[in-house]
Parts: sequence; C-alpha cells; structure tokens
Amino acid sequence: MIFEPPIHWNDYEDIAMKLYERFGDDFNEGRIYRLRFTDLHKWILEISNFAGTAEQSNEGHLEMIQSTWVYEWRDNQKK
Repeated sequence: MIFEPPIHWNDYEDIAMKLYERFGDDFNEGRIYRLRFTDLHKWILEISNFAGTAEQSNEGHLEMIQSTWVYEWRDNQKK
C-alpha cells in the first residue's frame, strides 16, 4: 500500500481530488454548488487519510473545498 500523508481542513486541493475520485461525474458544477454543507462535511470526514476533526471545520473551509471541487470537476471535463 502506498503511504498517503494525512489530509487536513486547509488541504483544499487534496480534499477536492478525493471527492472527485469518490463521486466522479455524478456531481457536476451545479450539484456541487447546491450541496448542503452538512453532507459535504460528512463526506470529508469519511476520507480515509483525513486527519482533521469535525470541530476544526468552519464555513470558510467548506466554501473553499466546494469551489476547489468544482475546479477539479472542470479540469476533468477537458480530458
């Protein structure tokens, strides 16, 4: 198994890549932006090498993760 360093709340790109790997094109730009933060929060905490805690989260982190996930989705549409 390949060692993956722990991911924290401010590792927006890493989290976005993990969410894209999990959901792929099931979530397009519109669906990502309409997500409830409670769902997004839960999914982030389920990432296998995520080291942050629920209490360390805040709206700013969730907004950044959401927009970074959109950019990740867009990048993958160009391939």
